[in-house]
Amino acid sequence: MNTENLKKIAAEKATENIESGMIVGLGTGSTVYYALLKLGEMIREGLDIVGIPTSAGTEEIAIAQQIPLTTLASSPTIDLTIDGADEVDAHLNLIKGGGAALVREKIIANASKRILIVVDESKVSRVLGTTFPLPVEIVRFGWESTQTKVNRICGRSTLRLTTQNGNQQSLITDNGNYILDCHFDGIPEPEKIELQLNNIPGVVENGIFVNRADKIIIGTPSGIRYME
Repeated sequence: MNTENLKKIAAEKATENIESGMIVGLGTGSTVYYALLKLGEMIREGLDIVGIPTSAGTEEIAIAQQIPLTTLASSPTIDLTIDGADEVDAHLNLIKGGGAALVREKIIANASKRILIVVDESKVSRVLGTTFPLPVEIVRFGWESTQTKVNRICGRSTLRLTTQNGNQQSLITDNGNYILDCHFDGIPEPEKIELQLNNIPGVVENGIFVNRADKIIIGTPSGIRYME
């Protein structure tokens, strides 16, 4: 199976945990996309849930799939969140933020009773920070100064760019901020690095998720594998 098929089987397996009456956190990314499609199908067949999206992109997909939506203000406790990850280590720690939604994803995660992470097998590594750079969301004011301080921790970071109408420009998150992608040679103490980065003025949040995932659902060529 190709990578897209592996993503699809992991995402669809996660939706089997959703029951009518639930408030469901809707993650962001290419793997969660398949969960959103399956959720839309389940709702059209009678499933009664409401979702809270972690990004504008996810909200657009959810609306297209006729998934009813609510907000954290109306529903401050989420029964179950399905989200993806860019890297997962052996202790279920995560790097997230490849889709630039890490701040809202962490807020949703903090409000969730249970979190299922769906990935294909390429996202699993022994130590975080060895296969994917760590996204750090920063405010635009004085961002160069913030980057200098971030680099003291990670060594090197790059401002994330996007292409609009054929031109490259700085990516702006849903929250109106920039993203720095920080390059480590490994993050053996993710909880320590998470706190150090978040203590820098100008840093909004970073993509390290420690002790948050309850189960990792992994799509592999031989079927579904779990970490929990």
